[in-house]
Amino acid sequence: MGAQQSVNAGKAKVDMQVDLTHMLCEVLLLPPLRSSGVTLSQIVGRISLKHPNLFGRSEKLDVILDKGINDSNVVVAYRRPRPEWLSQQSFVVQHSMTPEVAVHGFPADNFTRSGSRGINLSRLSFGLELNEPATSNWTSGTSVKFEHICPVNNQGHSIARDQDGFPLTCSGNLHDNMIILKQESGYADVNDNSFLKVNFQMEQGLPLVPKSLTFNRVKCAVSKGIKLGPTFLVTSLTGGSIVGDMAPYQAFAIGGLGSVRGYGEGAVGSGRLCLIANCEYTIPLVKHLEGSIFLDCGSDLGSARHVPGNPALRQGKPGFGIGFGYGLHFNTDLGQIRVDYAMNAFNRKTIYFGINSSGGS
Repeated sequence: MGAQQSVNAGKAKVDMQVDLTHMLCEVLLLPPLRSSGVTLSQIVGRISLKHPNLFGRSEKLDVILDKGINDSNVVVAYRRPRPEWLSQQSFVVQHSMTPEVAVHGFPADNFTRSGSRGINLSRLSFGLELNEPATSNWTSGTSVKFEHICPVNNQGHSIARDQDGFPLTCSGNLHDNMIILKQESGYADVNDNSFLKVNFQMEQGLPLVPKSLTFNRVKCAVSKGIKLGPTFLVTSLTGGSIVGDMAPYQAFAIGGLGSVRGYGEGAVGSGRLCLIANCEYTIPLVKHLEGSIFLDCGSDLGSARHVPGNPALRQGKPGFGIGFGYGLHFNTDLGQIRVDYAMNAFNRKTIYFGINSSGGS
């Protein structure tokens, strides 16, 4: 459900792809936040430029542009050649523009969706990434980056406060600056009858430049899958904590696909702490078709009041939510097509449609 074209220019390769699946989903389910008569604003897709030998010494240059209806992301990565047994180094520059609905959006339709208050985040970062050689079960990576984050309205103008007059940044100014040391580790043990996956992330804000944010942000996710005869049971638990300086947009947002289904993005709550549990039981029905039942729940553990400006409390988010439902998964050669039907604690129903290109759940 997409169009892709590759162009070879010398030793460089350009991949252009328009993803019609995401375009259709966004047009039908997520109306544009910005009212614009410009046709280009409706274009969704990706342009990728890859050069495997930039200066004649196997240096690699990757340039990726992702364009959504409401967001955009540009990544430029330069990688120097190193032996496989050493950590791989990359210098990365990235700029993204995303609507900030997870924390500052208001819950609507009995918390089934999050409406926009016209706040977007412009995020510019650059720095060094180090990826350690992968072992049989472990992966590890470290990065040091400078980030410049600026809230903007739908017209692209910088703003410092929300509609209620509360600051959108930690500094209270039009932007926040921070130097972040990030460590991420992953463990995976997979066989025919079960799997265990662990992901640990830690971000440390370093006070190396004036007025930079100093904080510690930790997030850990553990998932376990077990085959029970022809069926499969998957459970997962995710927790997070942030201490020190904090801007509202750094809060852990709870609610939405990948969190607590049946709620809009961040409609359950946002806080300095989070705890999310998911359970899904999959049953084969006919060839290539599976059915599932699931239960999600999440809580900010009473930490919403510790987020600057109390955005979740001002918007009436409950801080705890539970969602349950059932779904159908159709496995194809192109991936797995999923349709999930979820209900939240307010007896409101939501349908999720997605395509998993890996073909798994």
